[in-house]
Amino acid sequence: MTEQPKTKEDVLRIVKDRGIEFVYFQYVEMYGKPCAKLVPALALAELWDEGAGAAGFAAGEIGQGPHDPDLVAYPDPQTFIQLPWQPEVGLITCDVYVEDEPWPYDPRLILRNVLEQARQRGYIFNIGFEPEFQLLEADPENIARPRRADPYDVLQRPCYDVKGLTRQYNYIRDLSRALNELGWSNYALDHEDANGQFEGNVKFSDALTTADRCVVYKYMADTIARQHGMTATFMPKPFVDQTGNGLHLTFSLWDENNQTNLFESSDDARGLGLSKLAYQFIGGLIDHAQAYIGLTAPTVNSYKRLRRGTHDVRTWVPVNVTYGGNNRTQMLRVGGPGRVEDRTPDGSCNPYLAMAAILASGLDGIERDLDPGDPNHDNLYEVPEAELKERGIGFLPGNLFEAINNLEQDSVLRAALGRARGEDYLDYYCRVKRAEWDSYHRQVSEWELQHQLHFP
Repeated sequence: MTEQPKTKEDVLRIVKDRGIEFVYFQYVEMYGKPCAKLVPALALAELWDEGAGAAGFAAGEIGQGPHDPDLVAYPDPQTFIQLPWQPEVGLITCDVYVEDEPWPYDPRLILRNVLEQARQRGYIFNIGFEPEFQLLEADPENIARPRRADPYDVLQRPCYDVKGLTRQYNYIRDLSRALNELGWSNYALDHEDANGQFEGNVKFSDALTTADRCVVYKYMADTIARQHGMTATFMPKPFVDQTGNGLHLTFSLWDENNQTNLFESSDDARGLGLSKLAYQFIGGLIDHAQAYIGLTAPTVNSYKRLRRGTHDVRTWVPVNVTYGGNNRTQMLRVGGPGRVEDRTPDGSCNPYLAMAAILASGLDGIERDLDPGDPNHDNLYEVPEAELKERGIGFLPGNLFEAINNLEQDSVLRAALGRARGEDYLDYYCRVKRAEWDSYHRQVSEWELQHQLHFP
């Protein structure tokens, strides 16, 4: 199953040889929702050249209105996979066109464009992802509020709990088998810090491949969970009393042949095993953090995970714009030589847009020769806020509205996301996100009714 096709002919041969009956032509819209048409194998050769047409406005936020011509999804043969849990079905990731032109609202195209800018400078952007998710089941007494699938998963500190892992062994086993059948090199699975929370890690790859895999991973984790009578959620903060679901991204720049890690150095006076290039990249991330977080933590719920003003170590999330060594209270963690982990992203992000934003910010740091200063070694959960301000340590935005305002003003990210149809993609993105914020802000919550209905 791990054969890597290169051409249309490779895919057609694999489909025939393995008796695959259907192939999903898949793409994503702004929110990262996977959209697809199911193509019978008998029609695959014909539709490959024609593309799979769709009404873009119906698909989601992809820059179209009901009056626009169809978007057309053209398959990228190198992304073809056979679904391990449903082997008669294949899936291929597509690029979106409209009227024979690449569609500028396609998130995959946006990442491609930023990666090409890096390639022209001699860099390949490699990245790995850590997908945290929680397993849920329906509560028959409250269908609108699912509950944890394992009623025995109640430890106050359940992280790495072997019993919790064992109780979900059948699901974890099937997920691991699927990851390895895809050739993604699953190297670890564990119970994470929240009750009912798990993570399965795969080997890093180039950013476009990793973003494609991230979309499939989320679809796969939930699909296999449903086969076991559960669902999998990547929502950043589904339970107020539990650790949220992050999507930590660990990355480095490599040479144009993808043979040498340009972030790694054995001669680092700061002791982290990083090169000057890596520090410049970090400088760019710190400079743009308060803006690009609008793409890496892009929902209202994201900021209930990134809670400023809490020192609860079980949040495991950053609220300050800092970098440090193997220190999980920092926004940017250097867990080992030659790599940097960004702890701001969560499972609600569109991986194409998030990776494009991180890369563009880092490249700007290189271009401007930014120095992030010395690493921070503090436990930032214990440093008083007043002291942080005195030391000039910035804070991440406290809500989506603030993040989007910052993002809108960032000229580097504006240029990186590109020009769309009569507008910058950034303006489109911010407009959609402001509407999301407004929709949320119009709601009256249960908390408000409990605390303010009869007060004062």
